[in-house]
Amino acid sequence: MTQSELIILNLTEIRRRSIKLWKGLPESYYTWKPDDEAMTALEIVRHVLEADYGWNIIINHGSMTNYQTPWKNKPLISVTDELEFAENYRNTFLESVRQFSDKELNETEIIHPGNGGKKKLGKYLLRI
Repeated sequence: MTQSELIILNLTEIRRRSIKLWKGLPESYYTWKPDDEAMTALEIVRHVLEADYGWNIIINHGSMTNYQTPWKNKPLISVTDELEFAENYRNTFLESVRQFSDKELNETEIIHPGNGGKKKLGKYLLRI
């Protein structure tokens, strides 16, 4: 098994467990938040799902200068709606990961635009 296949396996298993948890969230808790400054439960689900879009730009060395999320102005409806909307972005992200060679994963340096931290591509993907 290649490194990219192992990373995809890890990403897929983490997402499978997250979806199981999210689908168990009663609709009455979608707007719950632990304090006034926090995101709601459904906003957190969206935040996790939309990250695939941004990560795909980052790992492909795209510019985050004028980053616009496809979720902008999209109303929060349900976990199912969020998952359906995110599916194509998730598949695109996983396909990007699939194309990297072991050499690229071990040698390509990624600089995270949010904090300027540097990591090798493979380690960056595992931290996702």
